[in-house]
Amino acid sequence: MKSKTCCFTGHRQIPKEVRPALEQELEQTLRDLTAQGVVYYGAGGALGFDTLAAQTVLRLRREFPQIRLILVLPCPEQTRGWRSEDVAEYQRILSSADKVVYVSDHYDRGCMHRRNRHLVDHSGTCVAYCARSTGGTAYTVRYARSKGLPVLYLGGASPLL
Repeated sequence: MKSKTCCFTGHRQIPKEVRPALEQELEQTLRDLTAQGVVYYGAGGALGFDTLAAQTVLRLRREFPQIRLILVLPCPEQTRGWRSEDVAEYQRILSSADKVVYVSDHYDRGCMHRRNRHLVDHSGTCVAYCARSTGGTAYTVRYARSKGLPVLYLGGASPLL
């Protein structure tokens, strides 16, 4: 199952000048992974790269009906404090996902890290947009590498870790 599963990690903020190329590279990477037999795509539901990855999986699912979007979420109230348009898109993605997993019933200090570890622990490949060596994305990339997962870096971001 792990060999057929890919997780995503990436920053919440994507510079406007990077986004178009990142979107194209992400789509091509998912096409390549799907051709290699990856069926399950796990996203963490955060703003930014997680949202872009989930949107891309859902779009490609029309062409490749065998692929599945699995949302691994830190807690049900993840969208607290988000803008209404971001919550609306989150709800659209949530209602279109093939499976939803919550790692915690309520927000707590460790639920984001538990979400990230769950994504990695159940995957055979990690697709990352990691442009900084600190923060949750860098932590997740280091964790994936420590678990032996190949990490595919997107967006012109070089492996800083």
